[in-house]
Order: sequence, then structure tokens, then C-alpha cells
Amino acid sequence: MRRWAAAAGSVALIVLAGCSSASSSSATGTPKPAPSATTSAAPSAAITGATEQAIATDWEQFFAGSTPADRKVTLLQNGSQFAPVIQAQASGIGASAGAKVTAVQVTGPTTANVAYDVLLGGQTALGGQHGTAVLENGIWKVGTGSFCSLLALEQQTPPGCPGPSASAS
Repeated sequence: MRRWAAAAGSVALIVLAGCSSASSSSATGTPKPAPSATTSAAPSAAITGATEQAIATDWEQFFAGSTPADRKVTLLQNGSQFAPVIQAQASGIGASAGAKVTAVQVTGPTTANVAYDVLLGGQTALGGQHGTAVLENGIWKVGTGSFCSLLALEQQTPPGCPGPSASAS
């Protein structure tokens, strides 16, 4: 158990370093429109597919080591609140961190569940992770709870994250 905790903590440190790489990149991403309401009760497959792709793209961009910290702040729910954490995690090793979205399930007009693997050097370092994405101001963002769960692996609980006894999504 201690080995797993140490490994998870190391992976979290590396992933979080990747969450705030200060390298410059041309990744500018554009806000994604929310699916529009129609007279149909269910969104079309094209809208759902486009929404799932937008979520996966923004999620992977947030975790990419090459994404600048200021862009990561815009891709995180309540990102400005976490800007100091994102910037403090900057590290050269972060350039090799990332995430690969394996599944997206849209659960509502502004929410989705995301299954993903944490990558290091292009290889899976922590597989089978689950989180939430939220739509804010036309951008699909990594949910605060998902980010806080990774911080918890590093035994960090910054302001805005629930305490150790709370469940984060």
C-alpha cells in the first residue's frame, strides 16, 4: 500500500508539474459552443459527438505539458482561484506529462464524465482515472473536483479543494 501511495504521489507531482508548464505554445483553442436546445428531447448524434470531442480536446490540452499556465487556468473550472497552484507546479519534467481521454459521457447540458489515463513520456503512468468536465462560458473545463483529486494524491489541499474526508469528482 505504501508503494502504491508513493508511486501515486510521484505521478501526481509529475502530472501537476505538467499542468503548469510555462513553455510557450501556439495552443490557443477556441471556446466550444454548448449544444443548442432543439425541439427534440435528445441531442443529435452529431452534436453529441462534437461535444465529446470538444471535451476530450480541452481536457487533454489542460494536462499537456506544452500548454502555457495561463491557458491551463482558462481550462480549469474556477481556474483563476487555482492559478498560484498551477504556476507553482511548473517544472521541466512537466513537458513530458499529459492525459489521454479514453471515454466521455455527456451527462447534461453543462456536465460530462471523463475517463482518462495520466501519461508520462507518452506512456500510461496512472490509468483508469475518472473525472468531470463542466461547460463554463462556452469552454469545456476540467472540473475542480477532478483537479483537487490529483492534488490530493500529492497530499495538497489548496483553498477551493475539499478537505481529505470529502469526495472529489
